[in-house]
Amino acid sequence: MAPPDPIAAGAEAALHHDGVDAHLESSEYLEKRSLRKGSAGWVLLAGLGVSYVISGDYAGWNNGLAEGGFGGLLVASIVIAGMYFAMVLGMAELSSALPAAGGGYTFARRALGPWGGFATGTAILIEYAIAPAAIATFIGAYVESLDLFGITDGWWVYLAVYAIFIGIHLTGAGEALKAMFVITAIALVGLVVFAVSAAGLFDSANLTDIPVDESAAGASAFLPFGLIGVWAAVPFAIWFFLAVEGVPLAAEEATEPEKNVPKGIIVSMVVLLVTGATVLFLATGALGSEELSTSGNPLVEALGDTGAAKVVNYIGLAGLIASFFSIMYAYSRQTFALSRAGYLPTSLSVTNRRKAPMLALIVPGVIGFALSLTGEGAMLLNMAVFGAALSYVLMMVSHIVLRVREPGMPRPYRTPGGVVTTSFALVVAAIAVVATFLVDPIAALWTLGAFAAFMAYFGLYSRHRLVANSPDEEFAALAAAEAELK
Repeated sequence: MAPPDPIAAGAEAALHHDGVDAHLESSEYLEKRSLRKGSAGWVLLAGLGVSYVISGDYAGWNNGLAEGGFGGLLVASIVIAGMYFAMVLGMAELSSALPAAGGGYTFARRALGPWGGFATGTAILIEYAIAPAAIATFIGAYVESLDLFGITDGWWVYLAVYAIFIGIHLTGAGEALKAMFVITAIALVGLVVFAVSAAGLFDSANLTDIPVDESAAGASAFLPFGLIGVWAAVPFAIWFFLAVEGVPLAAEEATEPEKNVPKGIIVSMVVLLVTGATVLFLATGALGSEELSTSGNPLVEALGDTGAAKVVNYIGLAGLIASFFSIMYAYSRQTFALSRAGYLPTSLSVTNRRKAPMLALIVPGVIGFALSLTGEGAMLLNMAVFGAALSYVLMMVSHIVLRVREPGMPRPYRTPGGVVTTSFALVVAAIAVVATFLVDPIAALWTLGAFAAFMAYFGLYSRHRLVANSPDEEFAALAAAEAELK
């Protein structure tokens, strides 16, 4: 009989101390719930980060012009870009110190305990499960507008994209990430074609063509809806960067994750800063803020009836598919990690012979498909943004807590500015949570209700069934053991 694992035993004891119940599982349990190691280097990880977000460059962000005008959306985008960059630097540190498939859940689990870890993982899961449903509705609209395959009813498209891309993910992480990289590269080419073509159509007068609301405080041609417009534009500015924080979810499948995950997420953020600024200025300057604010296909409409517009229109579909495909990867890994540790039903984390988590891909996909049938892409988008902003608050708190409580924890990468950097991201993220209620209170309340239901499930059921020797719980056990020694 094998001797007991002292780390696992420590994890079990630490969990009981945290007010939850845990048990040890066999090595066979963990073997059935393992991912393929070494599937991605920093280049694929950077591609993953860009692919999460790139659909946001093609559509969605422009609706923020209706809330804040060009000036409001620009100011909101600068603040949100700063928040994301600060957050990415904080997450680069956390992912180098705690490289596991749980990503933000793993970080919060160590910093904030089981309740905080599950709350963070739940917020991330809500974001990643709902965002593909919103993107599926956009894909359906694109396919119909292009008159592809003679499809006139979007639900066939929703079903097809979920089925096809779940199937590709089931072949394994390496294959899926490579396919994702190719699709993302195509989408980036589309943005280059757009930028070259739109530069010749740019007119600075178009940026401020929305009539000024004289009743709004601080209203001007630059801020037609006043200062409140900046706040209202925040959720749409988030669309330029939403989900880039998912790169650490690939940590267990990356080569040298302590080096490559930080490098991958920082490089992807730099690329997204460039692409976001490009489309904001050039699309608005080419078509005009007022007309662009209600467009369902902003880059194409900005180019007008040109050959470049047709090229960008078809490639735009690749951008939507890239984000759909990659966020599906993210929701599966977050579900996998929470399930393996017992926070969600453990059957969801079983992997197939290619080391892909089958039910973690399929079950959230079925839920997302059902949500896509509502056809409410804008509402689903706001729900995803609420979950994202809430998770950002919790992850930044985690970084600050670990810096203060565990200053000696090995950190191959350290955040420039330390807690000052992540405190800035924390403040802006908290403002963003409130802003989601300002834009669409119904969507925010629905999402808050779903979050509360998950927390009730944990409080009443799963907190009594945690797996002490899962990797994320063992990270927490190490911290507890070190604290005891001190």
